[in-house]
Amino acid sequence: MNNVPDIKLGIISVSRDCFVLSLSARRVKAVAHACQALHGIEAFLADTIVENENDMLKAVAEVKNAGCNALLVFLGNFGPETPETLIAKYFDGPVMYAAAAEESMNDLINGRGDAYCGMLNCSYNLGLRKLRAVIPEYPVGTADDIANMVYEFIPVARALIGVANLKIQSFGPRPQDFFACNAPIKGLYDLGVEIQENSELDLLASFNEHKDDLRIGKVVSEMAEELGPEGNRYPEILSKLAQFELTLLDWADQNKGAKKYVAFADKCWPAFPKEFGFMPCYVNSRLASKGIPVSCEVDIYGALSEYIGACITRDAVTLLDINNTVPADLYESEIKGKFGYGYKLADTFMGFHCGNTPFCKLKRGAGVKYQLIMNRLMESSGTPDITRGTLEGDICEGAITFYRLHANPDSSLQAYITQGEVLPVASRSFGGIGVFAIPEMARFYRHVLIAKRYPHHGAVVFGNAGKALYTVFDYLGVGDIAYNRPEGRMYDTENPFA
Repeated sequence: MNNVPDIKLGIISVSRDCFVLSLSARRVKAVAHACQALHGIEAFLADTIVENENDMLKAVAEVKNAGCNALLVFLGNFGPETPETLIAKYFDGPVMYAAAAEESMNDLINGRGDAYCGMLNCSYNLGLRKLRAVIPEYPVGTADDIANMVYEFIPVARALIGVANLKIQSFGPRPQDFFACNAPIKGLYDLGVEIQENSELDLLASFNEHKDDLRIGKVVSEMAEELGPEGNRYPEILSKLAQFELTLLDWADQNKGAKKYVAFADKCWPAFPKEFGFMPCYVNSRLASKGIPVSCEVDIYGALSEYIGACITRDAVTLLDINNTVPADLYESEIKGKFGYGYKLADTFMGFHCGNTPFCKLKRGAGVKYQLIMNRLMESSGTPDITRGTLEGDICEGAITFYRLHANPDSSLQAYITQGEVLPVASRSFGGIGVFAIPEMARFYRHVLIAKRYPHHGAVVFGNAGKALYTVFDYLGVGDIAYNRPEGRMYDTENPFA
């Protein structure tokens, strides 16, 4: 994925001047070795061990000159709280702090480092200076433990760097009576995200300029190969879809400005199919699989949410409506009592969009179809023409994380994260769709999604990414991060007498 950052990790070790410096030196070398041995992470280890502010400046210069964009500050012993926290101020990128555990009962005099205590002072000083840093759940451990912390830090760092260097391109206002994209832009600026708001006419003009683009044939071939004979139901429209894909890719390259990465929030109905002659969903799916999310219906914070997930997983993501309930007969027939968690009917729902989910995340039989709802509206349920272009099929079963970062009307940020799964149950419906199950979904639906006024769009990553997402949102200063609470733990708005 060319649209997400690559991480080069630096490690700076610190040492309190009244402790043995060689202890930090030996311990940090073991950490660097464990990163390579356990996870293949080739970290750059600064030569300078930081005992004072001059050392801090030298060490930060070393990692910057080495091209590092993420950093582990390692407390091999108690550590000097002022210079060690100033590292986070002078380094341009996300920083994680972790500390060494003691190693042997036979070496607790000269070999005792007291980094367990030092982490407290470090955290206290970071707070005084209002500096943000990643601190793992239990930030003290052996070299192997810390290498595992680093492994979990890398995707978090990718997301934080990606957000800091992201520019969202939006086209058109949201559709009427459709508040999925209420998007106060101040929240974006607070995160360091830039936005360029464009007209649908800008997009149409650029599309028309690509009419005779010599690259169209190559993209058509790529599309046909991806879809295969079964999925390529309307081969005659692939040239238009390829033209549109090239339009978006060129727009991204030409409009990044001072930023490195891009995501799109596009208006896709009702004017789009009338003027462009197709639905853009398949193209949106292809760009998402390349790490360039294209959210539906000008959902700007949906695009941002998708992009964060793409950075964390380096995998295809999607944006879905929290759409419809699972019929009771389908639940009784194919779900009840058949899965380990023991899902209730109200734990299940269907996630749907017209066809933006990447082909690689759909089951066999998926392909380019037409948008049934738009066909009813625009073509009176007749032979589809301008409503063709969706990518439809059932979403592959497996673990998922359903989440969203969102701005309220007052620009304050909030987020939710839930982990669940797509069940191996046929949807029997249309669109890009799946039968989702999330523990205690009914209560989460009422006391988070409804109570906190979330729109109906949610981002989806394929796998369990809740821990990394929570760390990212917390680092970004999101004050309200909600999740699905287990049975017996009530939400603040939950009626205790219900």
